[in-house]
Amino acid sequence: MEQQAFVRPAEPRPGRLEDLYLRHMPDAARLAFLLTRDRGTAEDLAQEAFIKVAGRLRHLRSPEAFDAYLRRAVTNLCLSHHRHQKVVRAYVAREVERAAGRESATDLPDVETRDEVRAALAELPDRQRAAVILRFYADLSEEQTAHALGCSVGAARSLVFRAMGTLRDRIGGEDR
Repeated sequence: MEQQAFVRPAEPRPGRLEDLYLRHMPDAARLAFLLTRDRGTAEDLAQEAFIKVAGRLRHLRSPEAFDAYLRRAVTNLCLSHHRHQKVVRAYVAREVERAAGRESATDLPDVETRDEVRAALAELPDRQRAAVILRFYADLSEEQTAHALGCSVGAARSLVFRAMGTLRDRIGGEDR
């Protein structure tokens, strides 16, 4: 949020959405920044709050209290954002623990092979790469893969089969 974004207009023209935005967004953005401590997130949340409140302007009990409604919407969105971030952090921590529990000192991934597989995957045609990723990385069934790709089950099988053949040729066969 650049400094000029917080400047209030000299003479707002009442009743126009643009004027409401210019008059109230600097304060809403500042409030969101103080609540989130992240400029980009604050701008997004303040704008989302403005859209929600402005969309309900006709239904507000007291349209003169637009700033109060906006402030409440910004606060609620920021709190919701923090709750969501807490859930994300907990999920990541659980996944890290789970992954660490599966790996032992002798079971560490082969970084060289992983990089080679990623490079070979990147060279595949888009639909073949998508089929392999959906089938094996996302662990979808053949039917789910076909549905996600918007094709028949046979076409999905064919995409996976051709992609796996190409990967075997590029990586050096199944002897790894």
